[in-house]
Amino acid sequence: MTELFGGGSGPFVVMTLAVFGGAAFLTGQALAQNWRPAWQIPPIAVLLAAADRFLHYALFGAELAPLAGFLVVAGILALIAATAYYLTRARRMVQQYPWLYERRGPFGWRRK
Repeated sequence: MTELFGGGSGPFVVMTLAVFGGAAFLTGQALAQNWRPAWQIPPIAVLLAAADRFLHYALFGAELAPLAGFLVVAGILALIAATAYYLTRARRMVQQYPWLYERRGPFGWRRK
């Protein structure tokens, strides 16, 4: 894991999962609350992953450009953002149109 992410597992958990994972979660919520399309999640995840890799480089002395680590981080952040997006979208649909839809699990809704 150290070769893939650089700097060890401590900085990975703190920076990638806590800080940038939280940012990805909030970004997914913001996209869903403003009725933005889901295709905007991957480009945002790539930008967040680039910022994450730069901070790993600047703060912890990790390598700046291991492509495999970058792709894994971008995938993790995209998954977190997509989870928040679909949770928020389902909640919004049921709250905004309660006469049409009812909740069907955490990620979906169905017609009444």
